[in-house]
Amino acid sequence: MSYFEWAESQLAELELLSSMFPTRDEFELTDQLAAAELRHFVETCSPSDSPPACRPHFVIKQRLEPATVTQVEVTLSCTYPSEYPSVLPEITVRCLDLSRAQQTQLHADLNAYLTENCREEPCVLSAVEWVKDNLLLFVDRSSSRKEAPCPKPQEVFSRLWIYSHHIYNKTKRKHILEWSKELGLSGFSMPGKPGIVCVEGPQSACEEFWSRVKVLTWKKIMVRHREDVALDAPGEDGGPVGSVDSLRKFTGFEEAMFDPHGTRGNHMDLGQLYQFLSEKGCCDVFQMYFGVEGR
Repeated sequence: MSYFEWAESQLAELELLSSMFPTRDEFELTDQLAAAELRHFVETCSPSDSPPACRPHFVIKQRLEPATVTQVEVTLSCTYPSEYPSVLPEITVRCLDLSRAQQTQLHADLNAYLTENCREEPCVLSAVEWVKDNLLLFVDRSSSRKEAPCPKPQEVFSRLWIYSHHIYNKTKRKHILEWSKELGLSGFSMPGKPGIVCVEGPQSACEEFWSRVKVLTWKKIMVRHREDVALDAPGEDGGPVGSVDSLRKFTGFEEAMFDPHGTRGNHMDLGQLYQFLSEKGCCDVFQMYFGVEGR
């Protein structure tokens, strides 16, 4: 199939989904610009033209009512790769009634099902139906375990240093900024090659950010280094370490650019990066990223 045929399939599925889920409580197209560019490409461009750079992203929300609990809310966050449906879409399922381990297993089972049954054809509706049919199995098992009292989880502050081979895509850069704000995380992202992201805040929020980012399509991405501090651990004065906000080294979250250069303007001045990290008290991570001491 060509890019034009892939785009036609994507647009047709978006129109079908919007008709099947007519309210924003069920279906929300979060990137209207990407959808408009996709429609313009299909309606006005020739099959030989290059596809639009932005990729449509949307959210489908469902409410299920299993026997063991009153109601379960589940959200499917979907992004189309340019080659979809020849490749699978990027789908993240979120449900507060599942543990992180259960969500990981659910994602693995869903991807296995789509790989076996839906290759080369639109599959978002199949994914929605599979989740509706299988989510309650996970929820029922989770509810039965919740009958036993669990100790209160320990509050932990985390700082994740994420390395990517590159960060060029505008949609990914937009997600990084929006998700960090949504989750109350501070830090920064440096686009280009290589790409660097630092997020800090409550451990649960950092883990949620990482779970969303890592399922996007990357050439290479990893957590290069992490820092975890229990908030009730004793500090230097013998008292508690402090609060999440007192441990932050960054104010808010920003996309940081350091004198972009190179043929595509995608290389940053690493000397300026080192100075930026030094000002934040984080210069030691420079060697962890690049294997040399900064200056």
